[in-house]
Amino acid sequence: MTPHTPPARQPLLNDAVIALHAPTQVWSGRAGDIGEAAIDGVYHGDTRHVGALTLQCGGSEVEWISVSSDEASRVTFGGLLRGLDTHGPDPRVRLVRERIVGDGIVRERWTLISRVDHEIDTTLSLSVVPEFASLHDVKAGTARARPFTLRVSGEQATAASGPRALVLTAPGGAVDALGPDGASGDAASGAESSSGRDVVRAVWTLHVPPHGRAQVEWTLELADETLVVTGARQAAPWDRSATARRGASVAPALGRWLDRALGDLDALRLALPQQPADEFYAAGAPWFFTLFGRDSLWAARLALPLDAGLAASTLRVLARLQGTVDDDATAQQPGKILHELRASALQLPSEGVTLPPLYFGSVDSTALWVCLLVDAWRGGMPEPEVRALVPALRKALSWLVEEGDADGDGFIDYIDRTGTGLANQGWKDSGDSVQWRDGTLATGPIALCEVQGYAYEATTGAADLLEHLGDADAPSRLRSWARALRTRFADAYWIETPEGRYPAIALDRDKRPVDTLTSNIGHLIGTGILDADDESRIAELLLGPSMSSGYGIRTMSTDAAGYWPLAYHGGSVWAHDTAIVARGMARAGLGEQATRVAEGLLAAAEGFGGRMPELHSGDPRSETATPVPYPAACRPQAWSAAAAITCLTVLERE
Repeated sequence: MTPHTPPARQPLLNDAVIALHAPTQVWSGRAGDIGEAAIDGVYHGDTRHVGALTLQCGGSEVEWISVSSDEASRVTFGGLLRGLDTHGPDPRVRLVRERIVGDGIVRERWTLISRVDHEIDTTLSLSVVPEFASLHDVKAGTARARPFTLRVSGEQATAASGPRALVLTAPGGAVDALGPDGASGDAASGAESSSGRDVVRAVWTLHVPPHGRAQVEWTLELADETLVVTGARQAAPWDRSATARRGASVAPALGRWLDRALGDLDALRLALPQQPADEFYAAGAPWFFTLFGRDSLWAARLALPLDAGLAASTLRVLARLQGTVDDDATAQQPGKILHELRASALQLPSEGVTLPPLYFGSVDSTALWVCLLVDAWRGGMPEPEVRALVPALRKALSWLVEEGDADGDGFIDYIDRTGTGLANQGWKDSGDSVQWRDGTLATGPIALCEVQGYAYEATTGAADLLEHLGDADAPSRLRSWARALRTRFADAYWIETPEGRYPAIALDRDKRPVDTLTSNIGHLIGTGILDADDESRIAELLLGPSMSSGYGIRTMSTDAAGYWPLAYHGGSVWAHDTAIVARGMARAGLGEQATRVAEGLLAAAEGFGGRMPELHSGDPRSETATPVPYPAACRPQAWSAAAAITCLTVLERE
């Protein structure tokens, strides 16, 4: 019989332990060892530098009993060494493994602690398997090691694969290289090896006195010359402990969530190497340690009540990369704000997607850039910094008003013209995210409802900003365009189904309103494109049993044929999506409804120990005491963490 080869699948993440400092991250099991799970590894940028890493103790199995990860960049594992112990009931020999991750560096400190009356002589050993696999291949379930060279010299080993390298330094340890058969390789004597299968080993000999302790340390330094981002160099721009106390005064669970969320946001800060002072939020771990237009903008916008400076720097970074030409291959147009920046093309063979390193396939990032600029201006961004961005603002507005409507129907829409880009280019960018109530997929060009709301808010807000700055002509033109869009929207999007009256998620290629009830309509609240009565009507629908899980707002109604609680955009709950709804409700004066939404998010955050994942299941709270994970959800995710700040502002208004 032919052996069955299991299909390649994306790794599951929900049980893995992560320590991170973007653009570096370490994923492991609960013992700290790396290599058993598909996600395990030491990553730097878009490369898994290390595929396996293990700790062993001579003379005893390590029985791991605890893991603590209160800090984004630090994890501590606790184990027992009963093989070195007496035979009494209480364990008296312990091993503490502390892991700290920085930008391009991983450190571990191993401490053996004894309470026995005799001396202990033992060894601790570290095994490291360099890999240099592509992060994209890890995601696709097809990771393959790249060949590398290996050199050992003294207490140090260096592995290199093209522009990528790692250096292991093990002070006090005996370092050598083992071939795939376990024998010492040529690299141990200083020669180079190119098998790409060698294991680096470091061994320490420890003498522990009675009631004493011994400690060893090692570091991994990671390098990648192709990186297009760098870690943040500045201290976080907020007082984390004070904000957590502020949240705790509202609800203890909110304080815990804020403490964890702000730690995650700190660890997710990145910059471009050419402008290291201008920071932005990486979208999330493990797949999105880079600049994303929509994600970075929304994370900065949700966090704006706590920090206007990072919003301003995010705006500047994206303005420098603003589109300048018409190019179908990159979905670029003059004035358009990008979707994502990578060091190399992103290939997703199973989906038929290949995205260029600089990709503009986002229909909403341009309007969101304008909205964030207006919010930051109103939130106290210094006027000289605002004025410096006015040229980029005018280009973005030109795209919204003149180029965003590809088919001339008066609405901003999208369609992938290459066949290899993203089929859907709103925040719900999976291929099946825009569908009819019967489950049929909508065909493009597609004009999403929330994008029209963003565009209305962007143009009316920009009119106010430009008027403040002394522009005598543009404000009236922008307000006239916005009024016309509002009228067209009211005529084209409203539908009536057995679930009620609400805006369609989108208009399809034939200008038909796609009739599924989704969370997209919640993004319209507070933008100004709806009347107050309609905002209230939508709010009640979203809080109804088909849309509210009790842990947040579902992406799709339970009454839709395509609903499934573990569908990525078809029934799951996304923290940022729900936070945007709560934020809009609060802005629209729907305080009681906003509070109910925020309280659901807070319950979910408590269920996840304060680290909100990218998304979770839409299973109702009435059926599960804690939210059910979406097992492949990224965590931490910047806009999920920033949702804690939205909840703080909403719940403080009670």
